[in-house]
Amino acid sequence: MTLIDNTIQFVKQQLHDAEGGHDWFHIERVYKNALLIAKGETCDLTVVQLGALLHDIADSKFHGGDEQIGPKTARTFLESQGVSEEVILHVIAIIENISFKGGNFEKKFTSTELDIVQDADRLDALGAIGIARTFNYGGFKNRPLYNPEIQPNLTMSKEEYKNSAAPTLNHFYEKLLLLKDKMNTETGKQIAEQRHAYMEGFLAQFYGEWNGEL
Repeated sequence: MTLIDNTIQFVKQQLHDAEGGHDWFHIERVYKNALLIAKGETCDLTVVQLGALLHDIADSKFHGGDEQIGPKTARTFLESQGVSEEVILHVIAIIENISFKGGNFEKKFTSTELDIVQDADRLDALGAIGIARTFNYGGFKNRPLYNPEIQPNLTMSKEEYKNSAAPTLNHFYEKLLLLKDKMNTETGKQIAEQRHAYMEGFLAQFYGEWNGEL
């Protein structure tokens, strides 16, 4: 089996019981998005593949906020596969810098490969699947669907964003609708435009039904 095959098997095993929006199928979609975006970029495809497959190998929000468990898990696996230190460091940099984190987080590392994987991950937070994942996670955290009295907070710090218990609909304004303008690649931007428009249509329908107008 190839390195990528082994990585796929490892990720499937690690995320076997993961929450529905951050499970193997999320990884698979991000992986496919990354391969699509990579076609239009000059990049190290192996780093893109490994970064996409391992980007959520141990998401901190499911591990008590520990932001080091993901990079550590990825390093241990990659070392077991004989991957070069240069590639390991690049993949770990992708894992450490990919997250939205309230939108106020400045990347400490830049590369075309990170741009690709970040766009691929953000695309999975948009459109129909983005909507489904958002409400799935909201249910997982027992959050209300919507509360008109609780307004979205667009100036949250990283810690406030991580600890927020706001209604699920607020997440559209605090993250999802902001992603379109944060895409890195031309392919990512084009796909994000369509998915963004779909979410705007959903929100219009949601408010209409909520207010008894539709």
